Parts: sequence; C-alpha cells; structure tokens
Amino acid sequence: MMRFLLAVLVLANIASAIGVVYARHRHRVLFDEVTRLERARDELNVEFGRLQLEQATVAEATRIDQVARVRLGMKSPEAADIVVVRP
Repeated sequence: MMRFLLAVLVLANIASAIGVVYARHRHRVLFDEVTRLERARDELNVEFGRLQLEQATVAEATRIDQVARVRLGMKSPEAADIVVVRP
C-alpha cells in the first residue's frame, strides 16, 4: 500500500512539474502576443493621428476652394449670376 501511495505521489509531483512548465511556456507565448498587439496598437494610434491631421487639412474651406480652382478649374460665380429663390 505504501508503494502505491508513493507511486501516486511521485506521479502527482511529475504532473505538477509538467503543469508548471506548461503554464510558464503559455505565459511567455501570451506575453509575446500582448507585446506584439501593443506595438500594433501604437502604430495604429500614430496612423490615426496622421489621418486626423490630414482630414483637418482637407476639410478647411480654403483648401477646398484651392482644389476646386486648381484641379477642377472651377471659379466663384459673379454677383450677377447669383439668383436668390424665396419660398
């Protein structure tokens, strides 16, 4: 009976050691993944900031006016060409 209990305790100890090694390995893998995701998040935050700045630049009225005049060949209407329609 004592040999059986000793064998069970040895097997339990080995299983526990294997569990600890697996847990440490899994911790390292997950830590690496978290680090990679944090780096990707930081890169996306930088890109988001750039896009916000670009959007603010493009949305300015003077920028829109410049694009309309230069790229599209548009011009502002003369005062005589404006017709006000009242309801």
